Amino acid sequence: MKSPAELDTVPWRTLTHAYGPAVDVPDLIRALHQGDDTTVDEAVHELYGNIHHQGTVYSASAPAVPFLAHAARHVPGRRAELLMLLATLADHAPSDTGSPHWPLGPVAEVCTELCRVLPELLPCLTDTERPVRRAALRVVAAVADLLPAELRASVEERVGELYAGDPVPAVRADALVVLHRSGREPLPFDSAWSEVRLAAATLAAERSGPPYPAELVTILAEDGAEPDPGEDDFPWPGADTPESHLTGLLTDDPDAALAVAAHWIDAGDLGSRGSWLARQITEVWRDREPEVLDLLLAALPHQRDTRSLVHTLDVIGRWVDLLPEPGDELRDTLYDYARTDEETARPALLALARSRDPRSLELLLRRPDAEAVRAAATAFPEAGDELTAVIREELSAGATGNAANALIAALEPLGAPARQARPELVECLRTRRAAVAAARQLGLDGALTGEVSSVLREAGRSSDASLRAAAAVAHYRLTGDPVPALRTFEELLSAAQGPTHWHLGRLQPLGSTAAPLLPLVEPLLTARYEWTRATAAEAHHWITGSPDRAAPVLAELAGPSPVGLHALKALAAIGRTPEELRPALRACAFSPRRLLGDTPFSEDHEDEELRAVAWRLLTLV
Repeated sequence: MKSPAELDTVPWRTLTHAYGPAVDVPDLIRALHQGDDTTVDEAVHELYGNIHHQGTVYSASAPAVPFLAHAARHVPGRRAELLMLLATLADHAPSDTGSPHWPLGPVAEVCTELCRVLPELLPCLTDTERPVRRAALRVVAAVADLLPAELRASVEERVGELYAGDPVPAVRADALVVLHRSGREPLPFDSAWSEVRLAAATLAAERSGPPYPAELVTILAEDGAEPDPGEDDFPWPGADTPESHLTGLLTDDPDAALAVAAHWIDAGDLGSRGSWLARQITEVWRDREPEVLDLLLAALPHQRDTRSLVHTLDVIGRWVDLLPEPGDELRDTLYDYARTDEETARPALLALARSRDPRSLELLLRRPDAEAVRAAATAFPEAGDELTAVIREELSAGATGNAANALIAALEPLGAPARQARPELVECLRTRRAAVAAARQLGLDGALTGEVSSVLREAGRSSDASLRAAAAVAHYRLTGDPVPALRTFEELLSAAQGPTHWHLGRLQPLGSTAAPLLPLVEPLLTARYEWTRATAAEAHHWITGSPDRAAPVLAELAGPSPVGLHALKALAAIGRTPEELRPALRACAFSPRRLLGDTPFSEDHEDEELRAVAWRLLTLV
C-alpha cells in the first residue's frame, strides 16, 4: 500500500483516465482522507467515473490501486465503498487471462497491483462491520484466479475461517461462494443457515443449468422466501448481485421460476421478490401470462407501499390483454382499485380497460385517463360517442405531450363519431400540441373545411420536418392533389431534414402518385442505415406496386430485431415470403422464449407482433 505522501512519485500527467490526462487523480485520492463527508463523497464518485468508466479501466487505474488500498484501511466509514471500487477495477472474466493480449492490458495491471496489496487488505475480512467483510470477499473473488499458490492457500484459509465462524449468515454465504470458486466441494445443502443453503443451491443451479433438479428448486423456494435484511447486496465480479443473479438463473427455467415465485408470494412477497420474478418470466417466455397474472393477483395484497402496488398493477395492465378471457376475480380486483381516489386508481383503470371490462367505461366518463381512453377505444369502438366526448373535453382542457398523443390516437378506431373532435384537432394543430398526431387524424377525418385547410397550410411551413410531412399527407388525403405533398417530400428527402426513414414511412397514402420521388427513393435502397433501407424498400413497393426491388432488401433485414420486425411486416403487406426466410420464420413463430424485448410507450409487445407476422408469412403460398 502507499500513503498520500507518496502520490507525487507517480507521473500522473503521463497517465490517462476516461477524461484525458490523470492530473486530478492525486487530489481526489487526497480528498478521501479529508474529514468532510461531502468532499469524500464527491471524490469517491469522481474516481468511480474516471479511473473506472462504464466497465473500462485506463493507464491511471493500476497506479491508483495501492493508494486506494491504503485509503480502504485508513478512511473511517468508507472502507466498504473503497473495497468495492478495488473489486470493480479488477473485474474480469477468468477466460480473459488466456488471451495473448491480457498481460499488456490495463485490467491485468490492476489485478497485478491488487494481488500485491491483497495481504494488507485481508484484515478487512474480520472487520466489525458486515458490509466491509462482504466487500472484502468480493475483492478476493476479483483476483482469486490470479493469486500465486502460497498467497492462495493463505487467502483460502482466511475465507474458510469466515465461512466457519462469522456470526452473520450472509457473510458465511458469501465466503462459500468464494470457496466454491476456488474448487471447494461438496456444497452444504444441509447447513443450519438458510442463507448458506440458498447460496449452495444457487451455485449448484449455476453449475447444472436448467431444468433445475426438484431438490434445488425446493431450497430456492423455501430459503429464498425471506430476503437478507441488510442493504449491502454488493455485486460479484461479473456485475451481478446475489439477488439479481438468482433471478436470472431462475428465469432461465420458467417452470422453476413459477414455482419459486408462487412460494415467495405465498410467504408474503417480502421485498416484492416474488412479483418481480413473476414479471421477469413474462419478459423472457411466451404464453406464460395466465400463470403470471394469477401470481400477480395473489401478490397484490402483500404490497407494502403504494409504489410497489402501482408497479404490480402496471405489470398486470401490460399483459392482461393477452388473456383470451380475463377471469372475474382479476377484473373485480382491478375494478375495486380503479374506483378509489388513491394513486393506484390510474394503473388499475388502464388494466381494467385492457381487460375489456365494460365497467372501465363508466369510470372513464367520471375520471378520464388518456392511456385508458385509448385502450377503451380499441376494446369498445361501439362507445364512440361517449369516448369522443371524453377525448374532446380532455383536449379542450389543454392535454399535451404523450397524453394528447394517446387521446388523438384513440379517435382512429371510433369511426364516424371521431369527426366530432375536429375543432379540438384544429386547435391542437394551431397551438402545436401533439401537432403531428392532430394533422394525421385530420387527414383521416375526410372533411376539408376552410379552417382545416388553413391550419394544414400553416403546418406545412413549419420548421418541424415531421409536422410538414404529416400536414402534406393530410392535405393529399383530403384534396387528392399530390403537388404540395410531392414538393414537401422532395424537399425533405433531398435535404435529409430529420430522420429520412420517418419521411419514407409516411409515403404510403400517396401510392403511385409519388412516382416523381422514385429518383430520391431508389438510392436509399442501399443506404448504410438499415431503417432507411427498410422504409425505402416499403416506399418503393407502394409507389411501383412491384415487390421485385423491395422484397430482397426486406428479406435481408428481416429477423428478430425492431427493424427486422418492420421488414417482416412489410413483406406480409406485400404478400411475399422469400423461401430462404422460412427457417428463420419458423424460429420466430415457434420459439418458447421471447425474441424481442418490450418497448416503452408501445401498446403491443413487439415479440407478440413478431410471432404473429411470422405465422402469417409461413401460411403464405
